[in-house]
This record gives sequence, C-alpha cells and structure tokens, in this order.
Amino acid sequence: MSECNDKNCPVHGSIKVRGNVFTGKVISAKPAKTVTIERKIIEFVPKYERYKKVRSRIHAHNPPCINAKEGDIVRIGETRKISKTKSFVVLEKVSDGK
Repeated sequence: MSECNDKNCPVHGSIKVRGNVFTGKVISAKPAKTVTIERKIIEFVPKYERYKKVRSRIHAHNPPCINAKEGDIVRIGETRKISKTKSFVVLEKVSDGK
C-alpha cells in the first residue's frame, strides 16, 4: 500500500466503517475510484427444502492506495453514503486475480 490523500480511504482518510463486512470478487473496475463486487450466496428455500444460488452485486469505493483490479478477491465494509450508489469501501485485497 502507498500513501494516499483520499478522504474516503478507510486507512488514510476520515471515513468510518460500521455495519456489514463482506468478501467478494471484483467484476468491474471501469469507473474512477469505483469497483463492482459480486458475492455468490447459497440460500435455503424452506418451502421446497432445497438450496438456490443467489448473486449480489455491490458498488464500492476503491481508494488509490488499494487499487483493486478485475478478478481480485477483496474485503469491503459498510460506511455512510459516498455517492448515489456507493455505501461500501474496499478495506483490503484478500488475493490477486491471477
């Protein structure tokens, strides 16, 4: 990690992380300082006594010091609203997408 001047960085900035913390795979890193994370969840359906696969896509702020790329596995934490669609921030890279 390198030093950054981003005020929305959980390490170098002043934003506080509270609430849910998830792990997921980065599927898009096209917008500036934004990544889209996809989580795959297996959910039990009591009526049919079976499981179904559910996927959830979350937009998160990507600070320049972390700089997650497509294919990376990242940990994200919930925070206050950063923009219209972003209320999560990337906390760390768990593994590279290679």
